Amino acid sequence: MFLLYCPWVNPMLVFYPQVHLPRRKSDQPADMMSTKAFSLVSAVERELLMGDKERVNIECVECCGRNLYVGTSDCFVYHFLLEENTLPAGTATFTATKQLHRHLGFKKPVNELRAASALNRLLVLCDNCITLVNMMSLEPVPSGARIKGATAFALNENPVSGDPFCVEVCIISVKRRTIQVFMVYEDRVQIVREVSTPEQPLAVAVDGHFLCLALTTQYIILNYSTGVAQDLFPYCSEEKRPIVKRIGRQEFLLAGPGGLGMFATVAGISQRAPVHWSENVVGAAICFPYVIALDDEFITVHSMLDQQQKQTLPFKEGHILQDFEGRVIVATSKGVYILVPLPLEKQIQDLLASRRVEEALILAKGARRNIPKEKFQVMYRRILQQAGFIQFAQLQFLEAKELFRSGQLDVRELISLYPFLLPTSSSFTRSHPPLHEYADLNQLTQGDQEKMAKCKRFLMSYLNEVRSTEVANGYKEDIDTALLKLYAEADHDSLLDLLVTENFCLLTDSAAWLEKHKKYFALGLLYHSNNQDAAAVQLWVNIVNGEIHDSTRSDLYEYVVDFLTHSLDRELVWQYAGWALQKSEEVGVQVFTKRPLNEQQKSSFNPDDVITCLKKYPKALVKYLEHLVVDRSLQKEEYHTRLALLYLDEVLRQGPSTGGRGAEVTETQAKLRQLLQKSDLYRVHFLMDRIQGAGLPMESAILHGKLEEHEEALRILVHELRDFSAAEDYCLWRSEGRAPPYRQRLFHTLLAIYLGPGPSAPELTVAAVDLLNHHATEFDAAQVLQLLPGTWSVQLLCPFLTGAMRDSVHTRRTAQVAVGLAKSENLIYKYDKMKLKGSSVRLSDKKLCQMCQNPFCEPVFVRYPNGGLVHTHCAASRQTNPSSPSPGTRT
Repeated sequence: MFLLYCPWVNPMLVFYPQVHLPRRKSDQPADMMSTKAFSLVSAVERELLMGDKERVNIECVECCGRNLYVGTSDCFVYHFLLEENTLPAGTATFTATKQLHRHLGFKKPVNELRAASALNRLLVLCDNCITLVNMMSLEPVPSGARIKGATAFALNENPVSGDPFCVEVCIISVKRRTIQVFMVYEDRVQIVREVSTPEQPLAVAVDGHFLCLALTTQYIILNYSTGVAQDLFPYCSEEKRPIVKRIGRQEFLLAGPGGLGMFATVAGISQRAPVHWSENVVGAAICFPYVIALDDEFITVHSMLDQQQKQTLPFKEGHILQDFEGRVIVATSKGVYILVPLPLEKQIQDLLASRRVEEALILAKGARRNIPKEKFQVMYRRILQQAGFIQFAQLQFLEAKELFRSGQLDVRELISLYPFLLPTSSSFTRSHPPLHEYADLNQLTQGDQEKMAKCKRFLMSYLNEVRSTEVANGYKEDIDTALLKLYAEADHDSLLDLLVTENFCLLTDSAAWLEKHKKYFALGLLYHSNNQDAAAVQLWVNIVNGEIHDSTRSDLYEYVVDFLTHSLDRELVWQYAGWALQKSEEVGVQVFTKRPLNEQQKSSFNPDDVITCLKKYPKALVKYLEHLVVDRSLQKEEYHTRLALLYLDEVLRQGPSTGGRGAEVTETQAKLRQLLQKSDLYRVHFLMDRIQGAGLPMESAILHGKLEEHEEALRILVHELRDFSAAEDYCLWRSEGRAPPYRQRLFHTLLAIYLGPGPSAPELTVAAVDLLNHHATEFDAAQVLQLLPGTWSVQLLCPFLTGAMRDSVHTRRTAQVAVGLAKSENLIYKYDKMKLKGSSVRLSDKKLCQMCQNPFCEPVFVRYPNGGLVHTHCAASRQTNPSSPSPGTRT
């Protein structure tokens, strides 16, 4: 945007957005002048008006409804009735019927005519005098009322008086530099204001209190109520004829310098860009949205919406151009003609037919003020849709999309251009009359494959945008089905996204299309979205088995397993569980192990049934039992024992690790040991029998521990495995959650094994010393000292003795603290008791129990600290008293 500056214009009028001023008609391109907005029709022929009078000329015209008045140079006023007719071709014609004519009694020409239909009066300016005559009879009013000394006048179409039985008339007085305002009634006139002007006024238009005046050297806006004047811009009255015309509420059209038609408001500003017309313009009129100008050779038509020149009509010797309530009349000195506007819809359709979309839209928007709201909305939406198809045909997709959305296009109109995209069941028929001229996309692109591909990409994008909006309401099936077909044909990644979300694709059309394009995985998704899971899974199984080819997913087998895992169809899962397990036991078992744990599915897949099914698949069976025992923590002996046996069989098959410390343990053996340690549900004796002689000392020790055979378990760990840290861990494991004496007994047992009879191995001595020094608090020091050999030095057992002493001292001091606290609490209770005993209690047969409200029958009672007395049985039956502390505080 830049600011256009004209040095001869009032600064308030010169700043407006960039406007590309149209060329003069001689320079105007043909395509910019081809709009036919008006046709010129003869209204009154010369013979009807003046017969054979050669020297008589038309000086002025006025039109009010069907009444046409013509003022001539020989002081006659003619009255005609206009009759409009429409020929079969749609062309308008006018027939003028002469009613009468009357001579005004002067020898001067009739200068101006203005009708005041509310008063049934015609105001006639002749020989500087405005005469009031009857509109029908053309007789002057009986009172002879007239306004003298007027050179020109204008009616106020926005009157300020509010009186419906008068009109306001503003005249240019013969008195120099004077404007007068009159109130005109049926048979009288009254002057209400006289205003002086800076220069002699030559032309005037009025709106409310505001006068727009053409003075000798400039145009001004003058408020005759306040006297405030606003200069507009200069012009030279000697070089050109001034034009001042009211075009709307508080807005005027003026003939400016440089061949510009300038718009100005009563505030002195321009809200519209100027139109560029001829330097020799002699008249101007408004027929929205057009400005019509007359010069000595042409009638030119400009748009007020984009300031472009739209039409030029040859018209020689014209000197009158005026508009009367939407009817534009132009006249030469010998004849009267009417500019008949073509219907705006016809103009817009002509522009669209010429691919002039922007002009058509501007004209359509401008027509809003002249068309009822509902009719305009229907018309404008259709125009937007037509414009959208024009832009679409020119591959202007961004513009087309906005026009389609603004015009609320039935998207099926667009889809129908693409062969085979609409479902066969669709009942859609194109709009009539049609929105475009194309049969299908082939005709539009003339077979150009690149253009066709661009159009399909646009439709994909557009359908994806509108499918979740109100535009799709009522025909979501058509939109989603078309989108699926486009995605499948283009091998687009969004095909799967469409099918895994909520969609309305019609099954029959979509399935055939997907099969045609070998999109079998997507076809399975389509079946699933239509609740045909069995068909979907069978199709995917065929792909995995290689019976049909579709490389969409390389992990389709895992996808099918996951699908079955989340399926609620019990029969479907059982049907394909065997297939999944045959492909891979570890993956296939996930059908059962990864199922969501809601109650419905728990009851649908009984673990016993699943175990029966998995008997042929040992790896899967182990995974499933692990799921039951570890993940779901099912407390059933059968599952725990069976899993332990499966682990044991696998360990034996692999060959057990029989070594002691540092020996490598297989994953299965580690799982077996963990299960044996943590579970309390398996059959210990049964497993013990299976392990006997199998070379699994660690597992055997764990089982002995489960049977509370701690000495045997520790013997295995110490003498067979020589794993002393495992022996210590065993003591901690078996005593976990048990009382301290139980743990102490275990550690003493282990120490006894280390110090047992027989030849003493040095490593056992070291293990015993480490045991004492690391777990000093777990032993009874007195018993330990009795067991130790006399050869052991104090220094060797220093950590143990230090820990034992600390523990003994700690225990003694803790006991002393507890005794002290107990004595203090007892002393407090004694004090409370003595304090309560210090006050007497009076009991009589009139005293009532506070709980049951019955009298005391014997001198036995319970007294609360608040002084309340209750029966002993009432206190026993009541745990708490709302108005006192708990019964434990009673005395």
